[in-house]
Amino acid sequence: MDLIAMPQLGETVTEGTITTWSKQVGDEVALDDALFEVSTEKVDTEVPSAVTGYLRAILVAEGDTVPIGTAVAVITATPDEDLDLEALGGEDGPAAVPAAGQGRTPTEAASDEHPDDIGRGSASSRPPAPAGRNRPAPERHRHDGGDEPVGGPRSAAGVLSPAVRRLLDEHGLHPDDVGGSGRDGRITRADVLAAAAQADRHPDPSIGASPAVGASAPAALVPPLHIGDHDEVVDFSRARLATAEHMVRSLATSAHALVAVEVDYAAVDPVRRAAGLSYLPFVARAVIDAIDEFPHVNASVDGDRLVVHNDVNLGVAVDVDQEALMVPVVHGADGLRLTALSAAVVDLADQARRRRLGGDAFTGGTFTLTNVGSYGTLVTAPIINQPQVAILSTDGVRMAPVAVRIDDGASAGDKQWGLAVHPVGNLCLSFDHRAFDGAYAAAFLARVREILQTRDWATEVAP
Repeated sequence: MDLIAMPQLGETVTEGTITTWSKQVGDEVALDDALFEVSTEKVDTEVPSAVTGYLRAILVAEGDTVPIGTAVAVITATPDEDLDLEALGGEDGPAAVPAAGQGRTPTEAASDEHPDDIGRGSASSRPPAPAGRNRPAPERHRHDGGDEPVGGPRSAAGVLSPAVRRLLDEHGLHPDDVGGSGRDGRITRADVLAAAAQADRHPDPSIGASPAVGASAPAALVPPLHIGDHDEVVDFSRARLATAEHMVRSLATSAHALVAVEVDYAAVDPVRRAAGLSYLPFVARAVIDAIDEFPHVNASVDGDRLVVHNDVNLGVAVDVDQEALMVPVVHGADGLRLTALSAAVVDLADQARRRRLGGDAFTGGTFTLTNVGSYGTLVTAPIINQPQVAILSTDGVRMAPVAVRIDDGASAGDKQWGLAVHPVGNLCLSFDHRAFDGAYAAAFLARVREILQTRDWATEVAP
């Protein structure tokens, strides 16, 4: 008998929500068959089976949220093997799977190529991961009947996960004040965020203390919301709630500042057209090279110190059906040539849109790119992807008149100016002013522009 556990989908992820079961009790299960889809604060993905047999029990229902490592299903070698379901669940729900070290290695799956209009969205060295290396597989453990129920602090609604406890503390809420929508009334992250939003809309008038430094604006300053008869109320999805939390946290954490430059892509355009590439990998390559000269851009804030990363793990913001924002990471991006870098970004974006990425695909980022330029944007001020200190937005590229030197045979100082039509677009860098000042950020961005405008890019795509 094999217990199937909620997989670890990222180093900071503590719980997951089963959104869909792909198999039903009694179904035969082959190796790598899709078992269920899981949603976490970082990723929505399909979980394949690491064992063969028959699905004999589903321990966590669709829509329920449970901690990582919790047993979610039972697979047996034969369809009639005896089961002790009480030992699996007990009074407090599904049992926790025993300690790590007994699970199987995640299976690998190849992915298809995706068009080069990738990485749309707004918002981290080792060799690049092979296609599909981040595909998660459930941990496999032998069950001896002695597992203990999930532990941890409890409330009237049951066990509280670490993520839920953290959110309760941050918003000053007591568990008994939050209605639980999970299994057996358990409190989920979404429940806490909803309760916090409700508290902000209806603040306690007796509370008049000033907010702490870095806290959000006092709720009392937000006027009451009037919902008209013809208004539509749309509940935030789990992904939307997670994104909202991360964005507000980032704005409250970093001293956001913005610098922008205009780039003439005349040197890039003919090469990218011939190679069938978008502008994004050229910008990524220029950013990576500029980081060599401005390493503090590729860093993270840790309390009162700056951790400067030697390797460039490049995060690329990917929009998923305009419903969710994911930032998968090209690990070891500084070791890739332009075409390999482009292929890695395309592969990650494709897998992210198909929700086939595991949690480690979203960890370890050191610098982030967000590409909204396909919508023709002019200037974008993206929000920093914590705990990084900078994020670069590539805005729309358009044909525009530019001033160019006319080579009429005269000496360099006597050359005349003329007009030409070139592809032009802006690059915008949001940076954490705690980490460095505007002069450093502007110098870095100017170096990125110089690389894009002056490099012989044909050599980058040569076989």
